[in-house]
Amino acid sequence: MAKRVVANSYGGPEALDLIESEVPAPGPGSVTLRAMAIGTNPVDYKLYSGAMGDDPAALPMPVGLELSGVVTAVGQGAEGPDGPLSAGDEVIAHPAPGAYATELTVPAAGVVPKPAEMSWEAASGLLLAGGTAVHALTVVGVTEGETLLIHGASGGVGLLAVQIAAAAGARVIGTAGTGHLEAVERYGATALPYGEGLLERVREAAPGGVDAVVDTSGTREAIDASLELVPDRGRIVSVLAFDRGDTGIKLIGGAPNADPGTRIRADAWRQLVALARRGELEVPVARTYSLAEAAEAHRFLAEGHSGGKVVLLP
Repeated sequence: MAKRVVANSYGGPEALDLIESEVPAPGPGSVTLRAMAIGTNPVDYKLYSGAMGDDPAALPMPVGLELSGVVTAVGQGAEGPDGPLSAGDEVIAHPAPGAYATELTVPAAGVVPKPAEMSWEAASGLLLAGGTAVHALTVVGVTEGETLLIHGASGGVGLLAVQIAAAAGARVIGTAGTGHLEAVERYGATALPYGEGLLERVREAAPGGVDAVVDTSGTREAIDASLELVPDRGRIVSVLAFDRGDTGIKLIGGAPNADPGTRIRADAWRQLVALARRGELEVPVARTYSLAEAAEAHRFLAEGHSGGKVVLLP
């Protein structure tokens, strides 16, 4: 029997419950994993909040999408993107539906080798946010020597985008709350506080101009400043400002009229794992909680000021 977290109703974190259930044996193309650490993401609570649909047939709803763990059983023909999988392999997985569990069976297609250089906790938060960061940077096409502005640079996606862009040779400017500026600078960016006067601060920090923008905050301030700074609106991408599509900026993610970037995100693990192995990419972990504390973890995550990944430990 495994322990897993489910949402028994639509609503807030109080809907979550820790239950016991059997783990199905892996069928063709799937593997069973013992979770070592579980990454949490805002989409986890958005799915059971009712904001993305409230079909009663989906309840009780398994929660979670990514984890790090060890392969314990392999179904016939189960092969990950990096090749065949075997019991004992240390891996990371996304998508891993129902990842908030001590053990679960998932499609092998989303299971890739865990970088030995990363802790279980850090590795559990690499793929989802990292895939979004790679997608955003691919859309704006930032190259060596260019100046990139990242709004919300201290968040899960933002900190990874900072590091990936810096590794590519870009000059990075990142906006964040005053309490997280040091974290942004630690990964090679010029950190600026958001708020009144942001446009002037960016212009002062980048007298040669800004070539592209990645927005992970979705605020009006961030988009308005970006439109002033970057003439080519096709080089402004947002993962949250879905109400500003009429400006000509690029929208990515799961919202209507946004580019899902399915193939880019599916292949992003190659770049992410390679950077991690070279020591050029870290996943900062802000807090860890036990699996039984998933509701508390979601309350903290929803505040939006974690400064790193929030991880569950089975």
